Amino acid sequence: SGGFRKRKHDNFPHGQRKEEKENVNPSSALMTSFKSFQQELDTRHDKYERLVKLSRDITIESKRTIFLLHRFTSAPNGEEILNESEVKLDAVRRKIKQVAQELVGEDMYQFHRAISPGLQEYIEAVSFQYFIKTRSLISVEEINKQLIFSAEDREETTNTTSNSHDKQPQTWSLKVTPVDYLLGVADLTGELMRLCISSVGNGDIDTPFELSQFLRQIYDGFTFIGNTGPYEVSKKLYTLKQSLAKVENACYTLKVRGSEIPKHMLADVFSTKTELIDQEEGLS
Repeated sequence: SGGFRKRKHDNFPHGQRKEEKENVNPSSALMTSFKSFQQELDTRHDKYERLVKLSRDITIESKRTIFLLHRFTSAPNGEEILNESEVKLDAVRRKIKQVAQELVGEDMYQFHRAISPGLQEYIEAVSFQYFIKTRSLISVEEINKQLIFSAEDREETTNTTSNSHDKQPQTWSLKVTPVDYLLGVADLTGELMRLCISSVGNGDIDTPFELSQFLRQIYDGFTFIGNTGPYEVSKKLYTLKQSLAKVENACYTLKVRGSEIPKHMLADVFSTKTELIDQEEGLS
């Protein structure tokens, strides 16, 4: 009693196990099948790591595009900001093209966790730019149309024409899943809340009321999903409601006290009230 328990394989002598390993035939059918399994898993793991790196690059460039679009309200020429943001989004789409090329002949859902963060950030950036242009929400069909790529480079076209016997496809596409679309739109509400505060600081009083109605429609749409949707969607419903409350509070302040508060002080009033809202919700 009190000693170590003897394991089952300790009954076999060490020399016998060594002789069994030496007697294994490396060219047998069993060993060749396991080697093929090992090679397949290694290639799949390498592809997963490449997709993770591409997703990080897509996330970084999309965030930079969002930061650029926030300068739209204070910039003297907003068209230059929109044109520059379009150039940045084209660079992001070139990264997504590489993702689509990596997924040719593969099941996308096996690599979905690797590319989902980047796609959500891209959807947030594209929908933010689309709202600034049209004051409406971009559809998932419109996003998927922008993610259909072709071999536009001269090198690619010459290679494909010279090697016509290759079966490499001429076009690549990547479809955004409905869950990624909903998560990107939910993140969009936080950027619209920041746009509301910055527009008031620049003296624009009409934008907060437009944003309030727009966010209310998005919130009503998310409430139809409720708890029946994925866990990530229901989790972000809280932050969406919080952003809507801040924008509605800004509209209330403009409507009630807008005439007695100077325009250059409205942004400070909103920032202090949003901090109070955050503190109250943290206590509750």
